[in-house]
Amino acid sequence: MLTQEIIRIKRDGGALSTPQIEQFIKGVTDNTVSEGQIAALAMAVFLNGMERDEFVALTCAMAHSGTVLNWDELSDKGPVLDKHSTGGVGDNVSLMLAPIVAACGGYVPMISGRGLGHTGGTLDKLDSIPGYVSTPSMDVLRKVVGTTGCAIIGQTDDLAPADRKMYATRDITATVESIPLIVASILSKKLSAGLGGLVLDVKTGSGAFAAKLEMAEDLARNLFSVANACGLKSSALITDMNQPLASAAGNALEVRNAVEFLDGTHRDARLEAVTLALAAEMLVLGGLCSTPDAAMQQVTRALHGGAALEIFAKMVCDLGGPADFTTAMDTYLPKAKVRHDVTATQAGWVNQVATRHLGLAVVQLGGGRQTASDALDYSVGLTGLPSLGDQMEQGGVICTIHAASDDAAKTVEQLVLQSISLGEEPAKTDAVLQRIDGSEK
Repeated sequence: MLTQEIIRIKRDGGALSTPQIEQFIKGVTDNTVSEGQIAALAMAVFLNGMERDEFVALTCAMAHSGTVLNWDELSDKGPVLDKHSTGGVGDNVSLMLAPIVAACGGYVPMISGRGLGHTGGTLDKLDSIPGYVSTPSMDVLRKVVGTTGCAIIGQTDDLAPADRKMYATRDITATVESIPLIVASILSKKLSAGLGGLVLDVKTGSGAFAAKLEMAEDLARNLFSVANACGLKSSALITDMNQPLASAAGNALEVRNAVEFLDGTHRDARLEAVTLALAAEMLVLGGLCSTPDAAMQQVTRALHGGAALEIFAKMVCDLGGPADFTTAMDTYLPKAKVRHDVTATQAGWVNQVATRHLGLAVVQLGGGRQTASDALDYSVGLTGLPSLGDQMEQGGVICTIHAASDDAAKTVEQLVLQSISLGEEPAKTDAVLQRIDGSEK
């Protein structure tokens, strides 16, 4: 069938067959489908949606557009597991989650992404570690996962290549916010990684893509059902992003926060709740624990006993970073030239946080990209961020801006002050809001 006829069917609100979707994705991969045709189909899907069978066909076709890994060498050692987050501010969970699960007997080949818009990217954070190779060869990936238990890397050229082309076009044609296309993009990469189980962390709130709970529920249910229909065992947690998850936002600053979390120097309460909940979910999904309570006990021991810290240190070293990184990170992590405290203009309780704006503040400082080619300043960001319900005194420090110059810090200060509201009554939200596993109505 002609490509334009496939587009016409979806343009007119029809459902595409599996062979039609497979033909289109094959054309995307071998460049016989043009960028304009990708844009046209993406807009048709954005406007008319997809049925469940189309979701599944698109996801599987994109997953099989390149190499699909297998982990046969680990079949008698432990389950191959991963997590995906829909993104937020101060979300450095992956840095702690992968070594925690590895310390409990799981194997975690975590393929992560870079920052997008106001949300931080796990790879950008790891790139702040000198020498860390975030895009190693497949041989190195296999070796590190097999010997250390986890490796956090970026998507390689041969994993789900159709997704990269589809996403690049969606990003410039205002078709990113389509649940069928989001589901296919997320899951195609995870399916190509050869996983045995996937836990999905779907964020909702002022700093999330799904600002409303209803949208997060819709996205989580679609991710869950399509993953399982494609043969990938999964479950999903809906977690709160009405405030930054960690008290730090910014690449090197979030790495520091992660190391302090793992070594026990400092653990943000909400960050710990989400990290351990996801880790426990992964252990149950992978059959490493039979009950959620047993899984929670095991991941807590792995964290508090230091096993996860040791694995994180070994992963960094195995992927080219310093062997003593976790004990000497001050020697290696870049530091901003300016540290500027933001102080409260009145007393009160933190009762609202415009989380997305805090993420944009980090971007404005140079910690995120405004165009795809932007070089990052890994040192900049925010620390000491308050949580909902914290009490502030007039003149007290709300947070600290790490910037390249005084002018940059002063410019961002007003954005930070506008993002954190104080009132007469405290406000609080749970970190983990809901679990999606197919049993709920």
